[in-house]
Amino acid sequence: MSQNQTDYTSRFAIDPVAAAAMGTDELRHNFHLDDLFQPGRVSLTYTHYDRMIVGGAVPMATALPLEAIKPTGTRNFLDRRELIAVNIGGAGTIEAGDQSFELQARDMLYLGMGTDNVSFASADKDNPAKFYLLSAPAHQAHPGRLIRLGDAKRLDLGSKEACNERSIFQFIHAGGTRTCQLVVGMTQLAPGSIWNTMPCHVHDRRMEAYLYFDLPDAARVFHFMGEPDETRHIVMRNEEAVLSPGWSIHSGAGTSNYAFIWAMAGDNVDYTDVDAVAMDALR
Repeated sequence: MSQNQTDYTSRFAIDPVAAAAMGTDELRHNFHLDDLFQPGRVSLTYTHYDRMIVGGAVPMATALPLEAIKPTGTRNFLDRRELIAVNIGGAGTIEAGDQSFELQARDMLYLGMGTDNVSFASADKDNPAKFYLLSAPAHQAHPGRLIRLGDAKRLDLGSKEACNERSIFQFIHAGGTRTCQLVVGMTQLAPGSIWNTMPCHVHDRRMEAYLYFDLPDAARVFHFMGEPDETRHIVMRNEEAVLSPGWSIHSGAGTSNYAFIWAMAGDNVDYTDVDAVAMDALR
């Protein structure tokens, strides 16, 4: 569906029994998100997993407004929601109310409930900004805040021997920017490393969305999902996202190193609140 410069679709929640019976096309139709970054458009997917909205905005010569869509049921997009935008493209600007924020690649902006007149612009239409958008329902208004990559909490994990040497950047964490329920971070795999989030886990108290990027055109990430004893996979290209229900594992291995942005919404914002899955439990 289209509203001015905004396109949106909806994804309904799928239970683990139904997902276990799905083939490749059904899995992709229900969990895989492509075409997020369309030049001159805002592209949104309203999901029924904790009412998370996942999308992208690519402003070209003119700015793009953040418009309300029918599923939000509000006059303005952020009347009852909060938003995080992460720039994975060229330099850009986000106008929000009477404030203006300049974002370089991998900078993140949080906007709280009630923020109006939000718009996205690129510094150079030939190298446009690509804003990855994440929104969830909010119950309280928190101040907007720009968080640059260097300001994020960094954790270096993994090893070359396990092919999972990586750096985790927690944009939202305890003691940092306050949100109602959005938790967002980025993971960068080192050259020669391909595995993320293995050993894996589940967290039934919140859903998650992954955006894979920084992949060469010919490279792919095999994203693993499903219940631990009934796993499935979805093949991901550069700048594609995938939805992960609370009952599902979320792990991946690529044909080269890559980066991904993980975002969560739900009952719990504690990053370490997960249920670990033993390797011998995977099937």
